[in-house]
Amino acid sequence: MSSLAAARADNFYYPPEWTPNQGSLNKFHGQHALRERARKIDQGILIIRFEMPFNIWCGGCNSMIAKGVRFNAEKKQVGNYYSTKIWSFTMKSACCKHEIVIQTDPKNCEYVIISGAQKKTEDFDVEDAETFELPAYEERGKLADPFYRLEHQEVDLQKKKEAEPVLVRLQRLSDTRHSDDYACNKALRAQLRSQKKRVAEEEAAARMRGLHIRLLPSTEQDASGAANVKFSSKFEKNSEDKRALISAASIFPGLSSSSKSDKQRLELESKRRKISAARASNLLAGGFKPSSWSQCAVSSSRQRRP
Repeated sequence: MSSLAAARADNFYYPPEWTPNQGSLNKFHGQHALRERARKIDQGILIIRFEMPFNIWCGGCNSMIAKGVRFNAEKKQVGNYYSTKIWSFTMKSACCKHEIVIQTDPKNCEYVIISGAQKKTEDFDVEDAETFELPAYEERGKLADPFYRLEHQEVDLQKKKEAEPVLVRLQRLSDTRHSDDYACNKALRAQLRSQKKRVAEEEAAARMRGLHIRLLPSTEQDASGAANVKFSSKFEKNSEDKRALISAASIFPGLSSSSKSDKQRLELESKRRKISAARASNLLAGGFKPSSWSQCAVSSSRQRRP
């Protein structure tokens, strides 16, 4: 954005036809400082962004609107609670364009749904939520009554005496553990050093085995699992026999080593070596003769026939 466009966006640009006696820029342009948000300011209504304070059910389509969803709401004053103003927020749901009206309740410090929706009831157990149950509003008012406090004072003191030894013991234990910062830091650093040393030893052992990952220390479960694995005892022998058969087999198709005697196999190998030597000598001499190669091939084929 250029500097001129930025100045116009921030309402700092004064056109050439503006004069100081015409007032502010908003007055010169004939608009309010809040622009579109103040289009109903003459009715006492201001457009704001309202955030839903709790989960509600829409009254139009019965869909749930979650807590924290924001709306463009019309804010206006509808009354007073002593010197505190009561505000009303009117908005339309995004699901069915149903109108929802919510007001503030300064007496109970909460929001109240006036029309268009219903608050979702969410009950929970105090023990499961790990919270404390606050006294009701009526009971909080009774605490100011001296007779009410006198009746319940003995019960509260008894609960305090029962819980005090546990709280004192926990406090002493916490003070003992965290009183010496140097000792705590020393113990933590010693634990980290031993951990780093153990990790280095595991990495060195993995590198010695040719691995690029760190091996965790063996456990009894790993040992029992490895002991239950059983390999075939004839595996190595079978692999050696297969390698021997592959080495003894002929490279030419259609020939079986089992049907040939050792003497014939040796003759074939010597003939192959002679053919390879003749081919290499011809290539080195530069005088490759197809006739000589064909004669050698024909003679070898004749001798291989049964």
